[in-house]
Formats: sequence, C-alpha cells, structure tokens
Amino acid sequence: MTNVESEIAQSLTKSKVLIVDDQQLNISLLEKVLSSHYNTTAVTSGEQAIKHCEIDIPDLILLDIAMEGINGIETCKRLKTNPDLKDVPVIFITSFEQHEDVCWQVGGVDFINKPINAKTVFNRVKVHLTLKLQRDKLLEMVFLDSLTQVYNRRYFDSHLIQTQLSAIREVSDYALIFIDIDYFKQFNDIYGHVVGDKALQSVANCIQDTLKRPCDFVSRYGGEEFAVILPFTDLSGAVLVAQKIVQSVAALNIEHDHSAFDVLTVSAGVATFRSLSGQDEIIKKADEKLYISKQTGRNKLTF
Repeated sequence: MTNVESEIAQSLTKSKVLIVDDQQLNISLLEKVLSSHYNTTAVTSGEQAIKHCEIDIPDLILLDIAMEGINGIETCKRLKTNPDLKDVPVIFITSFEQHEDVCWQVGGVDFINKPINAKTVFNRVKVHLTLKLQRDKLLEMVFLDSLTQVYNRRYFDSHLIQTQLSAIREVSDYALIFIDIDYFKQFNDIYGHVVGDKALQSVANCIQDTLKRPCDFVSRYGGEEFAVILPFTDLSGAVLVAQKIVQSVAALNIEHDHSAFDVLTVSAGVATFRSLSGQDEIIKKADEKLYISKQTGRNKLTF
C-alpha cells in the first residue's frame, strides 16, 4: 500500500456522513450500518440539512427524496449552489425508480432503492467516500505549497472568487489580510536559506494556528508573503485576527539581528469587501494597507 493509499484508508474512518430522512426507522437502520465505520449525524428535514452543512461540511450525504417541507431533490439543488458544498457527494434514497433521471440532473452521484439493503448501503457509501478522498488528495497535491504546507497562490485565486460570490449571495462581508515577513531578504543573507525555509514554515504554522474557524483560510501568496481570507467577517473581527497574527509571530522569538525588534516579525494590511465601491478592489486595498505598515515602522497592522 502506498503512502497516499494508507492516508486515504486512515481518513475513511474519520469521514463524516450526514443522514437526512424524516423517518426515524430509516435513520436507525442507516446508523446501524454506518456508525461503527464513520462519524454519522442525522437530521430530519431538508432545512436542517442545509443549516447543518453550512456549519459542518460532511464528506457525504445520504438524502431521502420524499420528505415534508423541502424534499430531497430541492435540498440537493440548494446545496449545490453553495461553492463550499457543491462537491460533497449526495446519494439519494428513494422508493421510486422514476426519480433516477432527476437524481442525476440535480447533482446526485448515486441512488439507493428502498427497502434498504445493508450491504448495498455500506459498499456504495465506502466507494463514494473513497473517490472523494482520492479527489481531495489530488487537489491537495496540486494546491498546497510544498514548503509551508498551506495553500498556494493558485488555490488562493480560486478561493477568493468563491468567497466573494458567497458574500454577494448571502449579502455578507468577508475580510482579506495580507501578511509580509519583515526584512526577510536580510534574514536569508544572515542565516542562510535553510534557516529561512524553516522560518517560513514557522510563520505559516503560526498563522494557521491563529485561525480558529474551519472556513478561515491561509495561503502562501508568494515569497515571504501570506494571504488570509476570513469569510463572514467584518473589519473589527478581521482586525482582531490580524493583530493576533502579528503578535503571535513576534512571540515565536526567532532571532533576527538585522531587525530593529531583534526577532522575526511581520507586517499586515486588512481590507473588507463591504467597505469597497467595486468588487475587484479588495486585493489592491489590502496590499495598500500592507505597504503602509511596511513604510511606517513594520511589525504592525494597518486597516
């Protein structure tokens, strides 16, 4: 077994399966089949499923079609309009074979007929979870920065677009923080690139550890610069996070003889989507704020 295959096998046991059915008997049957292998959660309506997924994204959804309120078909349609949920595999559970075509049309990956066969449920769930994990691993290999193990610029560009579309759709705000390591060229000149690489890794880990929500996101934007995206966050919230990052990096106490602070520090600039007149200005504005921090003393935040 290769390392990748081993990682996928280990991840399978941690996979989150959401069961959506308004009949407790069906929920009990599905949980009996799956709960000893995966982390299962059950809700009893489409409305509850949508709310749950917005807070805790599952790895796979088992979705009954015939429910009171929003039925399974409509629930799937709504889930697929959310960029964060569109790639979560949905397996429909139905008593009616004529639903097959519409299941595919709205984005389902499979369907299971009632009455439920335990072996069929287990095997299909395992297959689709494995396919998802394989896809996630491939994306990780493409979109992770190999040195720092945070996301790279390619993924940042894509994620920023999706975050902005979500903010427009939800009529909400989001924040962008640009972070740059102070005097990093001099740091490399003094201590060498091997130590410089370790410093980049330490700063990336520090930023990642500061972000508390699953939806918060950090990428290596280029060289010694990082970018943080905070969905559903206004300026005051973003400032708190950015200040914590600046303070936490300095608290690492990484020696830097060419710095006025004697340790490695970062400068930061913050912008929020709702404060801008145009939709494409947030990168420019955050970069401008970062530049002010660099020009007015470093080891600080400007917003």
